[in-house]
Amino acid sequence: MAVRADDPTLADAAHEWKSAYIHIPFCRRRCPYCDFAIVDESSTAVDHERYVHAVLTEIATADDFAVLDAVNLGGGTPSLLTADQVARIIAALGERFGLDSDVEISMELNPEDWTTGFGEGLAEAGVTRVSIGTQSMDPSVLGVLGRVHQPHRVAEVVTEARPLFGSLSVDLIFGHAAESAASWEATVAAALALDVDHISTYALTVEPGTRLAAAVRDGAPEPDPDTQADRYERFLELSDAAGFDRYEVSNHARPGKACRYNLSTWAHGEYAAFGMAAHGHRWGTRTRNHRRIDRYLEAVEAGRRPILGSEALDACAQERDRLMLGLRLAAGTPMSRVATAFVASEAGRALLTAGVMEVRSGRLIVTRPLLSDAVAREALSVPVSDC
Repeated sequence: MAVRADDPTLADAAHEWKSAYIHIPFCRRRCPYCDFAIVDESSTAVDHERYVHAVLTEIATADDFAVLDAVNLGGGTPSLLTADQVARIIAALGERFGLDSDVEISMELNPEDWTTGFGEGLAEAGVTRVSIGTQSMDPSVLGVLGRVHQPHRVAEVVTEARPLFGSLSVDLIFGHAAESAASWEATVAAALALDVDHISTYALTVEPGTRLAAAVRDGAPEPDPDTQADRYERFLELSDAAGFDRYEVSNHARPGKACRYNLSTWAHGEYAAFGMAAHGHRWGTRTRNHRRIDRYLEAVEAGRRPILGSEALDACAQERDRLMLGLRLAAGTPMSRVATAFVASEAGRALLTAGVMEVRSGRLIVTRPLLSDAVAREALSVPVSDC
C-alpha cells in the first residue's frame, strides 16, 4: 500500500534525502502578481543556450555532494527550454552526483508550451513528474492573473501527459478579488476531476514592486484574508473527500505521490542549487546565487562560483530551521530541544491551550495550517540558550 503523503515516517525519511534545484528564469512576460527572480523576455533578451551552458558549467564544477533522490526544475518557466536542453541538465547532474535508481525528477510546465512531442522528449530525458501551471479553471480569473492559456488546455495536457509521467500536478492560486466563491468551487471541482496525483494551492499575495501592488495602490481591491481562508478551507474539504492528503500547507497529494523535492525542503533536507538566484542548503550552510542574469553569467563564464552570499548555521540555528520549516508539515516536526523549549514557553502554552498546535506521538503539529507561519514566528522567541 502506498504511504500517505502526511505520514510522519515519510517526513523523517525526507529529512535525509539529497536534492538539487535548477532555476530556469525565463518567462515570456511577468505576471502581475509575480516578484520572483525571472527574466522577462518581453523586455530582456537572453540566449537560452548560453544560460544552459552556464548551468552545466556550474554543475560540473560544483563541490562533491551525494547521489540525488530528487531534482526540481523550477522558474520562471522551465518549459521554455527544449527537451534536449533539459536532457543535458539532467545528464550533467547524473554525471556529477549520480541519480538514485528511484529518483524523482520534477519540472514546472506551462500549458501553452505543451506538445506531445515535447512531453515525449522530457520523458526520454528522465523527467518523471510535471507540475502544470494552471492557476484557475475560470477564463476571467486567468485573464486578471495574466495567464494566456484556457482551462480546456489544462485538461488536454493532463490527458496527453498521463501515459508519459509517473506523477502529475497542477498549481492553483486563490483569492483574487475577481474570483467569486462559485468560481473557486468550479475551479476546485475541475481540478479534482483531472487525472492528477498532486495539487498545490497558493493564496494570492500583494508583493512590493509588482503590477498588482501598483493596482492596489491606485485603488484596486486587494485580496481579503478572511475570504482566502474560506477558499482554502473549502479546498481542504473537497480534496480530502477526493482522496488527497495535505502534507504541507500548500501541497496536497494522493498516497505515494508527495513531491519529493517539496517534502525534502520542508523537512529540512539538504539540496544543491544551480542557476540564477538559486538558493541551496548543504552541510549547514545556506547559499544564494546572483539574482541578476548578467551577474550570474559573468561569474560562471569567468570561472567563478556565482554565489552572492552564504550563511553558516550552527547546530542551534539548524535545529531552529528544522522546527520552523516542519511546522508547515501536516506530520509536524520532531520534539527536539528547541521544540520542547517552545512548547514550554508562554507563547507555546498559549498556542497549545488555544488548540492551534498539539504534541502528538513525539511530534509538534500545527492543527490550523493557515496559522503555521504565525506559529513559526512565535517559535523564534525561544532563547538561543534553550538550544
